[in-house]
Amino acid sequence: MMKNRLILASRSPRRSELLSQLGFEYDIIPSRVEEDSDSPESPREQVIRLAEAKAANVGGQYPGRWVIAADTVVFIDGFIFGKPKDPQEALDMLNRLSGREHSVLSGFAVRHFEKDKGTHQVVETAVKMKPLIPAEMRWYVNTGEPFDKAGGYAIQGMGAFMIESIRGSYTNVVGLPLCELIEALSGLGAITVTDRGFRIAD
Repeated sequence: MMKNRLILASRSPRRSELLSQLGFEYDIIPSRVEEDSDSPESPREQVIRLAEAKAANVGGQYPGRWVIAADTVVFIDGFIFGKPKDPQEALDMLNRLSGREHSVLSGFAVRHFEKDKGTHQVVETAVKMKPLIPAEMRWYVNTGEPFDKAGGYAIQGMGAFMIESIRGSYTNVVGLPLCELIEALSGLGAITVTDRGFRIAD
């Protein structure tokens, strides 16, 4: 693995696809941090804590590399929704979200241990879901798509049929707010932009 490649500390295929769309060269090295949600934190505190922990976990193993880590949750009525553990939990989440607006929060952290540089940020997007009938929810859960998605749906997948509108970053709902991430990487000196695209700085 070369130093002029980013590390994405996530096994999420959606985050990987987003980075690939911008032409980055990177290695996928998932962290071993458990995505717990039992502590009495706000959604912002939780996503930042987990993103920072993931970046530290992987960055400590590769101190000479730029590491990107992220965590995403759905928030409504004072409840934080992570990934549903089973079909009933997925149905419960969709029932709660049906016909209403909720918040999607993604926290991301960027770290380079040898350079002693890093930053983190939280991005919030408001998402309005259409009223769902029971058959729609059961069908969607039976597709299997909800089970590794915060809030039990994928805006970039079959779940797109449920979304009436969004206010804010679309890529944030997918799991990695690209606009803010690029600004953070540029501000840290991690990347430069050329007429051939983004390049990892030495």
